[in-house]
Amino acid sequence: MSTISLKITDETFAGKILNEISIAVSTEHLTVKDIIEARVNAEVTEYNKKLPEIYRGLVQPKDAEVALNGFRVKQRAFVDAEKQVYAALDAFQKNGFFVLIDNKQAEALDEQVFVNSNSAVSFIKLTPLVGG
Repeated sequence: MSTISLKITDETFAGKILNEISIAVSTEHLTVKDIIEARVNAEVTEYNKKLPEIYRGLVQPKDAEVALNGFRVKQRAFVDAEKQVYAALDAFQKNGFFVLIDNKQAEALDEQVFVNSNSAVSFIKLTPLVGG
């Protein structure tokens, strides 16, 4: 089985793209929870490899402040992926952001979706999300 490269964008309500990443998924049949977890884990892994000053991710790490196009990490330390995933899943359930998959709003974490390499996955943040 081959992996699928899924393009994910962060957008404003007006449709302006703020950030764009690609993640690899191993199946076409996923849940919304799978997509959120894969996205957050990919962001944390990328950040932890380089420990840049700015974390560009869905959830603001603990001890970070909002900066242009991301979050400024005060003390460059590894970000805990598990805490970030938990915060993201919690925020989704509390309507902290919407997920659109091929322009259809995802309603629940356990919702089954079918994706392919042409699928458009958009995250629309409503409030800043703070993690661990």
